[in-house]
Amino acid sequence: MSLESLLLLPALGCYAMAGVAAWVEADRRASAFASATALLLAGGLALHTASLAARWQAVGHGPFTTMYEILSSNVWSLALVSALVWARVREVRAAALVVLPVILLLAAWLLVADPAPGHFPPTYFTALLYVHTLLGKIYLGLLLAAVGVSGLVWLRRSPRGARRLAGLPSDEALDELAYRFAAFAFVFDSLMLIAGAVWAQDAWGRYWAWDPLETWAFLSWLALAATLHARASLRVSPRVHALLLAGAFALAFLTFFGVPFVSTSPHKGAV
Repeated sequence: MSLESLLLLPALGCYAMAGVAAWVEADRRASAFASATALLLAGGLALHTASLAARWQAVGHGPFTTMYEILSSNVWSLALVSALVWARVREVRAAALVVLPVILLLAAWLLVADPAPGHFPPTYFTALLYVHTLLGKIYLGLLLAAVGVSGLVWLRRSPRGARRLAGLPSDEALDELAYRFAAFAFVFDSLMLIAGAVWAQDAWGRYWAWDPLETWAFLSWLALAATLHARASLRVSPRVHALLLAGAFALAFLTFFGVPFVSTSPHKGAV
C-alpha cells in the first residue's frame, strides 16, 4: 500500500467519526478546541494534507487530472471550509449535520475510484490552473456551508430535531447567515468563471465556446444568482430558500463531478 493510501484511509475515518460526533454534540456548546467534532476534523485534515502531498510528490503534479484526484482534493477543501466555519461561527456548528454527510458521500466515492495517475495536459502548466482551482474550491465550500446552515431550518421541523437543535438561532437568523454564505459563494463562482475564461484564451485562443462544461458552469452560476435574487427581492421563506440553495448546490455538484467526465469535449474539469 502506498504512503498516500496509508495516510488517506485514517483521514477518511476521522471524517466519518466527525460525522457521528456532530450528531452527538448537536445540542452542546463545547469550545471549538474541545469539541470532538473539531478535533476529528483537524486530525483528518492533517492526515489528508499529508496524503495529498505524498500523491503530489509521487506523480509530479497536483491533484487536478483524474476523478480520484479531484474527489480527494475536494473532500479536503470541503472539510477545510467546514472546519473553519465550525471554529468561527459557533452558533451554527450543528450545520455539520448537513455538511458532513455530503463530504462522506464524496469520500465513499473516492474509495472506489481508480487511483492510477492520469496525463497532465500541457495547458495545465500555468499559474491560472491554481487560481481557477482555488476559486472553484472556495465557491463550492461556501455554497455547501450555506446549504448546511439553511438545512437546519428543515432538520428541526421534526420532533427529535426540534429537541436537539432547540438552542439554535431563529429560522430567520439562520436564513440570513445562509444568504451571506451564498452571496460570498456567488462572488467566488463569478471569479472562477472569469479566471477560467482567461485561461481558455491562453490555452485555446478563445474565452468561451459553450462546450458542455462551460454551459453547465454558466447554468450553475445562473441558478445561484436566481436563488440570491429570490431571497433578496421576492422574500421567499427560509424553508423555500433552503430548497433553492440545495438545488443550486446539486447543480454545482453535477457540474464539478459529472459533466467533465462524461463530456467528449477537450475541456475537462480541474477543480
